[in-house]
Amino acid sequence: MPPTKILNTIVQDSVYEDKEPIEKRSYEDLKDKYSGNDFIYERASNNDGWWTRFKQWLSDFFKNLFDINTDAKAADVTDIILKIFYVVIFVLVVFFIVKAIINKEGKWVFGKSSDKSIIPITDVESNIYEADFKALIASAESENNYRLAIRYYYLYLLKNLSQSGIIEYDVEKTNSDYYYEIASEQLKKEFSYTSYLYNYIWYGEFDIDQVQFKKAKTAFNQFLDSVN
Repeated sequence: MPPTKILNTIVQDSVYEDKEPIEKRSYEDLKDKYSGNDFIYERASNNDGWWTRFKQWLSDFFKNLFDINTDAKAADVTDIILKIFYVVIFVLVVFFIVKAIINKEGKWVFGKSSDKSIIPITDVESNIYEADFKALIASAESENNYRLAIRYYYLYLLKNLSQSGIIEYDVEKTNSDYYYEIASEQLKKEFSYTSYLYNYIWYGEFDIDQVQFKKAKTAFNQFLDSVN
């Protein structure tokens, strides 16, 4: 068959040409849209010191504790908890400074020594030689705080006994210890009675009225006169 005839029999496929207009799509700035902490999946390594490592440890701890999904959220929780911790520490510091000022034990704040005769109730027992018991007793009595006045009377009595060489005062000693140190039988008898009053009123936490207080006060004053 002649070549020209073969060419005429070849069926050639036509190519479709799409002439429809192409719609141009626009996208928001993806970099800005996905730049938040929730889309940070890799943790940057750093060598900023122990504080940074400590915060990272806390962040990992809270992440596991609260089942937080991302490191960024865990870091935010850590920052919030640390801020709360700082506020609590600040409040405690202010509280103790104010308490020191109220108790007039603020020498380290103002650089002035406080009045030695004014000692917080909790410290009187350890500072009987510096305490002005007459002023303390008068103050408690004026406020009708008879239990506290009896406590001061008892410590005032121990102070006088110690200064007179009858006993050796020690905050750790008991009434029985002091009783056996006293040589005079008369003083032993008076000490036994006043110790009973003190234990009954102070440790028994019984409220006493003015009449009962005056009877106890008379017993303590008589003993103090005997010692002096």
